[in-house]
Order: sequence, then C-alpha cells, then structure tokens
Amino acid sequence: MGTVFSLDVRGGEPGAVRAALKEAAAGLGRVDEVFSTYREDTQISRLARGELDVGECAPEVAEVLELAAEAERISDGWFSTRYRGRLDPTGIVKGWATERAARQLLAAGASGVSVNGGGDVQLLGSPGTGRPWRVGVSDPLRPGGLAAVVSAAGARELAVATSGTAERGDHIVDPRTGRSAVTDLVAVTVVAPRLTWADCWATAAFAMGSREGLRWLDSLPDTEALLITAGDEVRCTANLADWLG
Repeated sequence: MGTVFSLDVRGGEPGAVRAALKEAAAGLGRVDEVFSTYREDTQISRLARGELDVGECAPEVAEVLELAAEAERISDGWFSTRYRGRLDPTGIVKGWATERAARQLLAAGASGVSVNGGGDVQLLGSPGTGRPWRVGVSDPLRPGGLAAVVSAAGARELAVATSGTAERGDHIVDPRTGRSAVTDLVAVTVVAPRLTWADCWATAAFAMGSREGLRWLDSLPDTEALLITAGDEVRCTANLADWLG
C-alpha cells in the first residue's frame, strides 16, 4: 500500500499473539496484492478494466466496495471510489485493512492493540492497567511539532485518521471536478471508534473545505475532528476536547 505499518500488541498468550501477528502481517500483504492500483495484475486493476466481475474477485472486494458505497452515501458524494473516471477504492482500503488487522490481534487474546498504517491508527483495549493509548497528531505547519494529543481513556476502541497535504502534497480529489481539491485546509484529523470510517470522513471533509467540512463532521455520531487551515486557524468539532490529553 506504499506505506509503513507498525503493530503494538500488549498481553495475551505469547504463542497465540505471535501467530496472530504473522497472520495480520500476511493479511496486509494480501490486501496489497488484491487492491493495489499501481499494479496491473491485481484484482482491483482488472475489475477497473472490466476484465473481472465483483463476484469473481476475493470476497474482500465486495466488502470494501459496499463499505465505500455507504461512505459515499453518508458524505453525499464527497467520498468517492472514482479517481479520474476509474475505479479506485484506495481512500478506504488502508483504514479498513488497518482496522481489520487490529481486530484480528484482539481476537487472538491480546488485551491492548495499536496498529498504525501510515499515520492512521486503530486502538483497541489498553496498553496496561489504568493507562490509555495516546496518539500524537502532527502539526502540518510546523514539522516535528504536535497539533494535539488524542487519548483513548474511557474507550475500548478508538481510531485517529488524518488527511491533508503535508506528507503527500495535493493528492485528494474533488469528486465534483475530478481534479485536486482546492480548499483552505492543510489537514483534517478525525477521531471515531472505527478507522474504516475515520479515514473516509477525514478525506471527505478535506475535500469540502473547513466551513462545510466542520458542519458535516459535527453532524456525525461518535465523531470528532480537528481541522487546520493554511492560515494556521484551528477549528474543532463540539466535543473534541473529550478526547484530548
């Protein structure tokens, strides 16, 4: 998927956890083999060219496309699996795959799991008694600095996802025009229980711009966000402070 994954697992029976770690890592590799849009031989590339039907693909393809359709509906089309006229579910695959890996590890008996996929993180359980997982949110305007620290205290599951231009430049597309999204934002960080959705919502809100994006994010249940504009203005949803610390 063109990025780095890190897995932090606490507790559980060591043998079972080691086996689950191997399976989770292998599963991430299989996701790349199925969904990479940079390789001509993957199922998603062949599906985009009309060489395969969804029913001929791995079951995960139908699952991801159904989730993407739901994200498109909830975002009123601001999240899309079409990139310059071609099928491309990249915007949901990484978050979905990261969350799936985290849940595999928890199911293997771990008491705490943190899986980081290229800066987007799924947190489950806790790292220790009385200790919450904490995630630093990079400041897009001050390299090496933090804009905020998210704490998962009080939550059994929490995800943090960021979309913006600081790391990859103008890669987010406005689905209405098919061109790079031109907004006043440099970063949107979303906090929600599931990384599958947090990743989608951060992308969609970035394409909307700060005013519409903040209004929409505030309307979503169990979702908080931090938006940073190119003018160094910070905007937050109503209850983001509940997750900072």
